[in-house]
Amino acid sequence: MVRKSQIKATGKYERNNYDKVLLRIRKDTEPTRETITAAADAVGLSLNAYIMQAVKEKMERDDSGGAG
Repeated sequence: MVRKSQIKATGKYERNNYDKVLLRIRKDTEPTRETITAAADAVGLSLNAYIMQAVKEKMERDDSGGAG
């Protein structure tokens, strides 16, 4: 069982070290969450890592590289 103090500490760490982005995926169009997850699994990545890799590659192709 996880202690309340551990949950609190984890929440504090995440708030200080991560940004959260909501991604909405329609269930009736491709790609679905399931097909994206399957593609990530096929290359040994988590769903988050797979999406981040795709974003980075797209930014590099667009030559935006995060520059404002």
